Amino acid sequence: MISLKHVSKSFDGGTHPAVDDVSLDIREGETLVLLGSSGSGKTTLLKLTNRLLEPTSGTIEVDGEDIATKDPILLRRSIGYVFQGIGLFPNMTVEENVAIVPRLLGWASEKRRARARDLLRLVGLEPAAHADRFPDELSGGQQQRVGVARALAADPDYLLMDEPFGALDALTRDILQQELLALREQLKKTIVFVTHDIFEALTLGDRLAVLHAGRLEQIGTREEILRTPATDFVRELFAKPAQQLAAYGELL
Repeated sequence: MISLKHVSKSFDGGTHPAVDDVSLDIREGETLVLLGSSGSGKTTLLKLTNRLLEPTSGTIEVDGEDIATKDPILLRRSIGYVFQGIGLFPNMTVEENVAIVPRLLGWASEKRRARARDLLRLVGLEPAAHADRFPDELSGGQQQRVGVARALAADPDYLLMDEPFGALDALTRDILQQELLALREQLKKTIVFVTHDIFEALTLGDRLAVLHAGRLEQIGTREEILRTPATDFVRELFAKPAQQLAAYGELL
């Protein structure tokens, strides 16, 4: 489990906190979606969780241990991270990109190769056709699949995903959302998924954590949030999507 306890982060001495006294628990095996507009604190929370940023105050625990006591590099290697920019190394092949963390962990070359090729199959990329290609030879959706495979390479318990499908077209995005749902059922990973898209949040999240101006407005299942919004902000945020979902249901 990941547990955040009264976590705050400020970049300006506390005048405008990017994250403001957030406490939440992320349960083992669940997908928790951090939902909010730009500047709400979503990505900052994600980066605090693997120590790309350090909190101004509060504590973050992973498996009951305060991450402030852990080596940040080893911590990051043990938590998968996928983000919108993908960040594949352009001078490395697809297989080399997927195997980068196992290589840093000292895995033998044959073990790295086998792991990379197994993961490429898992994300729908046949190794014979893709392993030796370079990132610029792939479509955006294929690159994002490679990014997911790379994040899973060392078999982490936790997967952090920062708007990974945000730059993709609607059709590709929908396909990858469905593939992520299938992958989640197969691998049973704990996933923290950042998005500003309400329908993506409703599709992927076991629970949603709604953020606004750095504060946690509400956390709950999609049903709880749609039926009993805890604040005016949450009510207004979901009012139009709820109407659209109702209208779509009537059409069906």
